[in-house]
Amino acid sequence: MQDGFVRNSAGDVNWSDGSLSGTDVKESTKTMGQLRGIFRSQEDWSMIPPEQVVYRVQWIPPVAEGTEGGLIWGNTTIEPGLVGDEYFMTHGHFHQISNRAEFYATVRGTGYLVLMDRDRKTWAEPMSPGSIHYVHAGLAHRAVNCGEDPLRFVACWPSDAGHDYGSIAERGFSLRVVCRDGAPSVIAA
Repeated sequence: MQDGFVRNSAGDVNWSDGSLSGTDVKESTKTMGQLRGIFRSQEDWSMIPPEQVVYRVQWIPPVAEGTEGGLIWGNTTIEPGLVGDEYFMTHGHFHQISNRAEFYATVRGTGYLVLMDRDRKTWAEPMSPGSIHYVHAGLAHRAVNCGEDPLRFVACWPSDAGHDYGSIAERGFSLRVVCRDGAPSVIAA
């Protein structure tokens, strides 16, 4: 270990902030324009520039996506912000292969991990530096940034898990995290 980095053939992890570097690191960015329909108020959503970055994902795929028995390591950084009274959040998804679980570990910032089963029972777990969250197989999951700083968490998931965004696009989650009197509040959708 040198300067907080673990060296390997897939990439480098900076354990002090969860960031990834190296030639094998992949990245994607989600902008407000790509998140149509996930926020409660489409009117408030339409007032934010479509190029506004909401979150970024980095990942290292040491095996091809879809490889059974493989794992992917990554991180997500959600910017602070509100759409009306609703905090910035990730799109949220189930795994396409429903018996695949995932780990999240919060590195910085504060927020909530929102979890929902197929019967739409939904709950939220607080995220803060050092918190570890096990996303059980079969649960939809979404992260919400409730702080003034970026929320970053690292994650590890099976390379064949896949992402089912369609189920969430169709019905959403059955709770929301909104700002009430300057503080986060979890409410029914």
